[in-house]
Amino acid sequence: MNVSLEVARGSVTGLLGPSGCGKTTLMRAIVGVQARVEGEVMVLGLPAGEADLRRRVGYVTQAPAVYGDLTVEENLRYFARIVDVPRGRAADVSRTVGLAGRERQVVNSMSGGEQARVSLATALLNRPELLILDEPTVGLDPILRAELWKTFHELAEDGATLLVSSHVMDEAAACGALLLMREGAMLAQTTPAGLRSRTGEQDLGRAFLKVINERQAA
Repeated sequence: MNVSLEVARGSVTGLLGPSGCGKTTLMRAIVGVQARVEGEVMVLGLPAGEADLRRRVGYVTQAPAVYGDLTVEENLRYFARIVDVPRGRAADVSRTVGLAGRERQVVNSMSGGEQARVSLATALLNRPELLILDEPTVGLDPILRAELWKTFHELAEDGATLLVSSHVMDEAAACGALLLMREGAMLAQTTPAGLRSRTGEQDLGRAFLKVINERQAA
């Protein structure tokens, strides 16, 4: 993988590219859980994986990382104890992700989108400065996707930095900044407006394809 990038604080940055291009590997490297990483990965001014970052970085994997046989409330109370935050914080994050009133529901009985919200809630318990979200909207219907993106922007407005991966190019329009990947390489670091201006394409999917074709022709 040949990648060089910077993510601005307080931004919603989209990491876009086809499945298998290296998005998850890059995110795992940023979190500090990827083996055999070459080069330098600095996160919030510290080397990735440093113990001091554990409370400052939240990571939501593609599969819900919560206990399906527990209720929403039980999951949140359990993870709240692990990160040592007050019990009342569980209610706060439930409201943030739109699960207020659903706290007593068993996670396995919830839809995929609702389970994704539970995972997001657990990652928000200790108010992370950096939130890494790996394909958080995959398989969700357009309404749920829109609701989650609204939540992402609200978190950024409150001061968090979000790095959100997706292979769905129409989600690029919801990002303030874009990182475009293909086959383990970073093709461009830009914005939706910058990508449109560079390629002359208004459709971001076609714009991405044009960037790929330019790279292949070079």
